[in-house]
Amino acid sequence: MNQTTLIESFHQGHCIDAYELFGAHFTYERVNGVRFTVYAPHARSIQVVGDFNDWNGENANMERLPEDQGIWSLFIPDLKEGQLYKYRIEDSAGNVFDKSDPYAFYSEMRPNSASVIVNLKGFQWKDQIWLGERSKNFSEPLNIYEVHAGSWKKNGPYWLSYRELTKELIPYVKEHGFTHIELMPLNEHPFDGSWGYQASGYFSCTSRYGQCKDLMEFINECHRQHIGVILDMVPVHFVKDSHGLRYFDGEALYEYPNVNDAHSEWGTMNFDLWKEEVRSFLMSSASFWCDLYHIDGIRIDAVSNIIYWGGNKNRGTNEGALAFIRRQNYYLSKKYPEVMLIAEDSSDYPKVTKSTLELGLGFDYKWDLGWMNDTLKYYGRDPIYRKYHHNELTFSMAYFYSERFILPLSHDEVVHGKHTIVDKMWGSYDQKFAQAKNLYLYQFTHPGKKLNFMGNEIGMFREWDEAREMDWFLLGYSRHAAFARYFQDISRIYSHHRALSRYDYDYQYFRWIDADNGDQSVYSYYREDEQNIMVVVLNMTPASYEHFRIGVPQAGTYSELINTEKDIYEGCNMCNFKPVATETVPAHHFEQSLDIRVAPFAGILLICKKSAKKKAAKKAEKSEAAKPETEMEKSTPADAGKAAPKKKKTTVRKKAE
Repeated sequence: MNQTTLIESFHQGHCIDAYELFGAHFTYERVNGVRFTVYAPHARSIQVVGDFNDWNGENANMERLPEDQGIWSLFIPDLKEGQLYKYRIEDSAGNVFDKSDPYAFYSEMRPNSASVIVNLKGFQWKDQIWLGERSKNFSEPLNIYEVHAGSWKKNGPYWLSYRELTKELIPYVKEHGFTHIELMPLNEHPFDGSWGYQASGYFSCTSRYGQCKDLMEFINECHRQHIGVILDMVPVHFVKDSHGLRYFDGEALYEYPNVNDAHSEWGTMNFDLWKEEVRSFLMSSASFWCDLYHIDGIRIDAVSNIIYWGGNKNRGTNEGALAFIRRQNYYLSKKYPEVMLIAEDSSDYPKVTKSTLELGLGFDYKWDLGWMNDTLKYYGRDPIYRKYHHNELTFSMAYFYSERFILPLSHDEVVHGKHTIVDKMWGSYDQKFAQAKNLYLYQFTHPGKKLNFMGNEIGMFREWDEAREMDWFLLGYSRHAAFARYFQDISRIYSHHRALSRYDYDYQYFRWIDADNGDQSVYSYYREDEQNIMVVVLNMTPASYEHFRIGVPQAGTYSELINTEKDIYEGCNMCNFKPVATETVPAHHFEQSLDIRVAPFAGILLICKKSAKKKAAKKAEKSEAAKPETEMEKSTPADAGKAAPKKKKTTVRKKAE
């Protein structure tokens, strides 16, 4: 795209590669040097100041481009990589102040705030096979490990660098059966306690952990090891710090002009998502990370604050912001068709994962925060009272097929006095671990993709603190070591057995066996694919059963793949050690049933190879479901998974970060 076309697209709000024009680019204009370009329509004059001119701006006056639409540019010869710079802006009232480059590709580490000249070209990527084979994983296992790079592990008092994370984090993730790493925001940010969610550099990877090409090498090696990388991004708000975007050229440029709309609940500034140049800026930021860093997914934070003014449904939908997110997702999906677009959305707004051509928002996935909230609330209840709240675990399947959901147990659930996942469980120390194992069997066998925050897999009791590394010493205690082994095993089972992922969003491949056993608080259901039937039994009380009968969809022999109470996981070892044959005893509307042992708080996963007769029946059922003008087509997918009385869907508000 030539410069004139790019500029027109930028002003029209349809540009997703504005970083090719703006920022500091090495170029050749009679001599080698750097061309600086910035958007500041309200400025009276701008100078480029830096360590190369003693920060005085002498002979460094930028000029407006001939189009005179607020774009300024200057070429400075003989500059080198690593040199620092800012823009010295004189506003329309004559005030003079220094600003970092909004399109800087690298920045100083806090508390310093200068932009840094870097050349992002020349990195030798070796991930062509990965890029050629990757997909959005709708029919593949998607098991995400959410990581805060600065506190996963430390080197004494210091953060691990991108290079050290390459050596240590990647093998750990691979060993534990995760398919993707989701990194909390890596864009530059001045305050550690914001975890990156209050950004100052939307094109600048944080200098906390190393250089730009070190991050490229980390992602390159992830891909070589068949691990995808997802980045968190925040197109809702930005920091107020004086060196950043706030009143960039002396007036509201990136934020709303109305003060009430401009200030966010997080003490930051809301982006004016109605403004075309802001839309181009944010869309280009997302495209930049896909293009230059080869990322495999973008998780958009606080989507409810895009949908509704201030995230408040009572204030109504923000139509300009909705237009922006639809436009961004449309263009990103078109340019990067295999990159996943994920919404962290606490609202009940419909069609979040529907195509923009169907008037949806165009995301590929949505975090199921209703599932998270209901599930953790249930597991925190005294088992005596769980029968009165039985539908807290069945309700998710009443709406599940309305969107493509990810089941998240994220960083938001283990901070701010909320307790960690294990510590949220009801009961004594031993009972907490027993129920946490049960919870993870439930998560990994429930339809939908999976996400867990670092520390969940070792049973941490201390809430996450960005200033401290994970409590790795816990693995020296047998209970935590056994729990970590269990998590690793259930994670690998999920990745290996495609019945648990291939048909996540097809209602024909999930069925409740018994969703209504509130008196005993035992749930049972099965998942299937063309090859296997996988039966799940979850006992939510300390009662045990030597003989517990459940109906199953076909005759045969069912083998126990995993039992949360196995001795290697420090359970009571009340398991089904031998394969269990079906009996012709009707149960739960099935002709065949199993008589199994069920330990206190046990989670049991059984597998049976599908018979030829069952395969043929399923094929016929699927063929019938595909026929038009039938009653099958008229029924909603959600009806097939429904078993519990309806209740109002829980709306979860995210705690301010």
